[in-house]
Amino acid sequence: MTARITVIGTGYLGLTHAACMAELGYEVLGVDIDAAKTARLQRGEVSLYEPGLTELVARHTAEGRLRFTTSHAEAAAFGDVHFLCVGTPQQPDSDAADLRYLDAAVDALAPRLTRPALVVGKSTVPVGTAERVAARLAGLAPAGAGVELAWNPEFLREGRAVEDTLKPDRLVIGTRSTTALDALTAVYAPLIDAGIPLVSTDFATAELVKTAANAFLATKVSFINAMAEICEAAGANVVDLARALGYDARIGSRYLQPGLGFGGGCLPKDIRAFRARAESLGNKRTLAFLREVDAINMRRRHRLIDLAAEQCGGLRGRRVAVFGAAFKPESDDVRDSPALYAATVIQARGAAVTVYDPKANRNARAASPALRFASSAVAAATGAEIVLHLTEWREFQEIDPADLRRVVASPHIIDGRNTLDPAKWTAAGWDYRALGRR
Repeated sequence: MTARITVIGTGYLGLTHAACMAELGYEVLGVDIDAAKTARLQRGEVSLYEPGLTELVARHTAEGRLRFTTSHAEAAAFGDVHFLCVGTPQQPDSDAADLRYLDAAVDALAPRLTRPALVVGKSTVPVGTAERVAARLAGLAPAGAGVELAWNPEFLREGRAVEDTLKPDRLVIGTRSTTALDALTAVYAPLIDAGIPLVSTDFATAELVKTAANAFLATKVSFINAMAEICEAAGANVVDLARALGYDARIGSRYLQPGLGFGGGCLPKDIRAFRARAESLGNKRTLAFLREVDAINMRRRHRLIDLAAEQCGGLRGRRVAVFGAAFKPESDDVRDSPALYAATVIQARGAAVTVYDPKANRNARAASPALRFASSAVAAATGAEIVLHLTEWREFQEIDPADLRRVVASPHIIDGRNTLDPAKWTAAGWDYRALGRR
């Protein structure tokens, strides 16, 4: 019999996972405590932007393969495999992860598990969490030992989440029994049969794979941005430096893109939680370097703001156009967005800021209602004394600098992502500046 799947939590991770499991042919039930959101999803309506996701949800809800509910009792009765996909944000008063939503999901589901089932954690958690969740399940589930736990971290990149779910680089499964491992490998059989590598390990290692991967990625991004600081001081070009480093097979060019740094709902809070967990384990110095990784990342935002002030001769009273609000292209996510952070601080310093993002205007307006928003790049730039390119959407790279030159008050641009063509912009009469270049 083919397993029936539930996904607890229908945020970014959960909704993507649910839709992709339906795409693999499973009957899937998504569970969320937000009744209004659940009703919209049941109609096939998706409020977040992720390429390909809306189409999957609409198709599979229409076909009946994907459904949504607010009832954990319904989920327990329906599912054989239950994926936990709830958020684990940063605690409001510390760097540690806030696990209240994960605990609430377990407490809501476990007492209703009256028959054997597999519960699978996908949320990013501090190492040691899975052991605690396993004990919680054993104490609350009527089926007792028939309910097992596996930990299966996600490695999604916003903007490519559907592809990363259906064609991942690897599958990591942490278990304590062959029964749990066999059950989850059976679920993922279509991917494993297609040649996706599988790493079978224990709970703690599975948890650490995700947090270590994020820490390494953040370190790589902050390293090249630290080199940008050196390049600015020495009169060098960080883009050329990054290109030369990327040819070294030991280093590679992926994520060696100098600019405004990383943001989003995962990387910043995950590296802080990782460091906090290391300290709680008695390893205070082991991950201390992640504090500087975080600090470098934040410094790039302030360097961009200072550079804008230098180029304008001060920010007060200036009209500033900001291209981009999402933390990365192909997403409408503005959580901890470097672009939105810079726009907000610049406005707080007395500038009149107008923002345009191809997909994130709505979310950005909700997060920063004091900013002005435009419906196009040209509208945002009209009358501006400086343009800030802060999210590297392809639309901005395809703008004709000569056309944009005609609508601005002054042709100043700062390329916060180092993805525009300097020669093209300077030839059109722009004063082009970028992070990490003279």
